[in-house]
This record gives sequence, structure tokens and C-alpha cells, in this order.
Amino acid sequence: MATHHPSTRSAQKSSNWLHLLGPGLVTGASDNDPSGIATYSQAGAHFGFGMLWTMVFAFPFMGGIQDISARIGRVTGHGIAGNLRRHYPIWLTYIIVFLMLVANIINLGADIGAMGAALKLLLGGSALLYAVVFALASLVLQISVPYTKYASILKWLTVTLFAYVLAVMMVHVPWGEALKGTVIPRVSFESDYLTTLIAIFGTTISPYLFFWQASQEVEEVKTTPAEAPLKQASEQAPKQLQRIRFDTYIGMGFSNLIAFFIILTAAATLHAHGKTDIKTAADAAEALRPIAGNFAFLLFASGIVGTGLLAIPVLAGSAAYAVGEALKWPTGLERKPLEARGSYLILGTATLIGLAINFTPIDPVQALFGAAVVNGIVAPPVMVMMMLLSSNRRVMRQFTISRRLKILGWLATALMALATIGFFATWGH
Repeated sequence: MATHHPSTRSAQKSSNWLHLLGPGLVTGASDNDPSGIATYSQAGAHFGFGMLWTMVFAFPFMGGIQDISARIGRVTGHGIAGNLRRHYPIWLTYIIVFLMLVANIINLGADIGAMGAALKLLLGGSALLYAVVFALASLVLQISVPYTKYASILKWLTVTLFAYVLAVMMVHVPWGEALKGTVIPRVSFESDYLTTLIAIFGTTISPYLFFWQASQEVEEVKTTPAEAPLKQASEQAPKQLQRIRFDTYIGMGFSNLIAFFIILTAAATLHAHGKTDIKTAADAAEALRPIAGNFAFLLFASGIVGTGLLAIPVLAGSAAYAVGEALKWPTGLERKPLEARGSYLILGTATLIGLAINFTPIDPVQALFGAAVVNGIVAPPVMVMMMLLSSNRRVMRQFTISRRLKILGWLATALMALATIGFFATWGH
């Protein structure tokens, strides 16, 4: 009988643990895209530690709604748009997909521009040229690299987010104040506060994340020969639902932890030194240099580039999945371009329109923050439909979501709706 050295068994356990992480980890990491970094930096710079509580508060809702989106894909074998088209009026599917597409394009433009600005800080040169290179390189990779390999690349890109953990170690943090801001919510009904709040929730609980994670579960089924949608292979349910839960909550926890550190860094440095007028992620990186030193600046700026490389394919890919499913086109990043022409056309068009935004008079500063606000506005109707889908036995068979997930999902939906109402109620005041 063969014996295994303890270190070998430990390595195997580590490998098995990492193997369980996939769509949830990538989805969570992509949530901290450059527009998200800008939003979190603005929150920390303007309100100090007073918005750290949002990361703790949002986590269970974020985890719950992403768990639901993943289950929809895994159980049915179709993404969210595909399920909407099958079970609800087609006009409703078109409206929801259109709103999500608009939000994604704005987000893509903001992220591509932010990456160009960050690389200009690091290397000098033209931010617009770098933006073009990033957009085209991302397109080439998505078109030429099969999904199974590309998913692995995206998983490893999540490591770049640890730059923000290291950045905190470079600055002085008054941990007592930070802890107070984490556990005691400070809520204001002023317009600036509510706008920032909906931007935070909009970048934390974003529609493109729902569509992406559901479709990634569908891809996992298609690319794994032994797997099938759970409503056709119920014996796979215990293992797969446990994996989804583990993957999703680890991914969302990782996402919120990184966002927490970004707010913390901005609060401990920029807010503490009176630099409250931060507009972009690049502004935040540049403002850090004289306060926290070159190394913190380099970490922050390089993190913007790394997270952008992760977020662009997720934003463009989720748009391609949604439009393709709504129009009954073949979809899937594992397919060759000629096998899914329409889907790849949407992917490319969304990326290029997003890039083109950076060549217009549209203020990239407003685009960055606006992307998060648009996501916050689009999220409630998408979430309502997801809750109806996941509770419908015609859609999910015996795998309708549990009472716990229903409560979390509907509370998350109400939270986003209230944040949006609050934003419009105070707009212009």
C-alpha cells in the first residue's frame, strides 16, 4: 500500500480547496474594478472611516444574491437572460438586458480609461494610447483563448487585489477609529452621502455580476463532460450546491475585504490630510504618493491596472451572454468565434464603444462615479426578476431557493430599491 508524506497530503488538500474556487471568486474579485476603486477611494477620502460599515453590512446580501444567481445557472443550464426569455414576456427580457448593456458599456469606458490613467502615472506617456492597448489586448485574449484556459487566467489575476492589503501596511491607521466606523453605522440624509451610498451599493451589488456568475455556471456544465444541469441530474446537487455556496461566499468575502482596505487606506491617508476631493482611482493613487510614499503609490496604481484586466472581460462577457441569450444566439466563451458570431460581436462592440467614450467630451471623472450609480439604479428590477425565477418551481423544479436565501435576496432587493429612491429624492439638493 502506498503511503503519502504529510506535506503531500497537505498539498492535495490545498489543491482541492483551490479547485472549489471558480466563478464566485472571479465574480467577487471583478467587483473591485477601477470604477469600484474610485468609488471606495472617494468614500474614504470624503467621509473617512464613516463608511467602513457598508462593507460588513453589504456582505450577507451580496453573498445571498450571488448564490441565487449561481444556482439559477447551475440548476437550469441557462443564464439569467435565457431564463427570463423562456418564462416571462420577451419585452421584459429586452428591457432588462438593454439596461444592463448600457450600464456595462459605461462601466467598461470608465474602467478602460482608469487603467490608461493609472499606467500613465506609473510609466508616463499617453493615457489614451494605453487605454487602446488594454481594450484591444483584452478583446484578443477573449476571442483567441478558450474559456477553460481563460477562466484559469482570471482566477490568478485575483492575486493582484492583495496590493490593497499591502497598501494599508504602508500607512498609519488609527485602529480604534477604524473599528468604530466598521461596527457603528453613521447614516446621513444629505445628497452627497446618499449618492456615495448608492454608488457603493451599486458597485458592490452590480447587475453584470449576476449575469456573469449564472453564465459561468452554465459554462462549467458545458465544459465538464460528467456534469449536467441539476434539474436533469439531481444526484449531483449536494456536491454542486455546496461548492457554489463555498465559492460564492469566499469570493464575495474576498471582494468586500479588499473594498474595506481601499476605504481604510483612503480614510487613513487622504481624509486625514484633508484631501477629500478625490475624483478617480488614479487621483487617489497620485494623492497617496506624498503622504504614504512611493511604494504605497505603486501598489495602489498597479492594483488599478490588475483589477481592470480582470474586470473588462467580465463586463464585456456578461453583456455578450445576456444579449446572446435574449436573442437566442449561440453563446459561450468556449465556442470559437465563427460558432457564436453574434455573441462575440456584442463582446467586441461593447468593449469598443466603452473605449470610444474616452475619446469624447464626456468627463471620465463623472463616468467613473456614474457607472456605479447606473448599476445601483439598474440592479433592483434585475434582482426582482431573479427572485421570481429562483422561487418558481417551473424554472427550478425541486431546487427552488431556501427560506434563508429568499429573505436575504428580497432584503438585498429592498436595500437597492431604497438606496435608489433616496438618491432621486435628494438629487439636486
